[in-house]
Amino acid sequence: MSRSPANQPPARGPVVLALPFAGRWLAGNSPARRVPSHGTDLLGERYAIDFTGVDDRGRTAASRDWGTYVGTEPPERFFAYGRAILAPAAGVVVEAFDGEVDHPARRSQLALVPYALGQVARLRAGVGAIAGNHIVIELVGGAGFLALVHLRAGSIRVRPGDTVNQGQPLAECGNSGNSTQPHLHLQVMDSPDLSIARGLPLAFRRYREWPAGAKHPVLRDVGIPGEGATVEPLPS
Repeated sequence: MSRSPANQPPARGPVVLALPFAGRWLAGNSPARRVPSHGTDLLGERYAIDFTGVDDRGRTAASRDWGTYVGTEPPERFFAYGRAILAPAAGVVVEAFDGEVDHPARRSQLALVPYALGQVARLRAGVGAIAGNHIVIELVGGAGFLALVHLRAGSIRVRPGDTVNQGQPLAECGNSGNSTQPHLHLQVMDSPDLSIARGLPLAFRRYREWPAGAKHPVLRDVGIPGEGATVEPLPS
């Protein structure tokens, strides 16, 4: 029997994860700002969060050119592209999809218009066209299913059935699927099937957070990064 993603599961505590990377990353579409965080309950996205790799100055890329303002840019220009994505918790891989290319990046509003017009076609094309290259992990203890999305083409190191440990390298950050700039999309769900999954609350442990506009970081034992905050995992 099918079910509607809008029918949310009963309230429960968040699934607490480690941040799935090293270095500094910018949080976007955070459930700390609003729920559903991405404006929809479809595809298990209710509590999803995005992370974009940045440098110590908070930049997503080191350079700009004409493509930044009126066209597209190579994904390799961005700090996030190719960075290692680590397992944020232990579990078993139930899906590892690697069949989508990495798109040119789009920071230009002009380039975003035709991309947005293609959204309906991507939805019709199915989960792969939206999620791009992705991994789904069944978390230990029945905590749910974790999805890591928009991974770099050819970078996935695991296969269904593999057991993974927290901190294990799984893939690299990419720009596949419904992505306009290299970043990682992460969510926890009640099903491995994104087409019917319902999102579950999540949080992260032991990280340093620079709230948007702040000069000094705050140490978090457990929390959800704020919108526009820069985060960095603390040593374990």
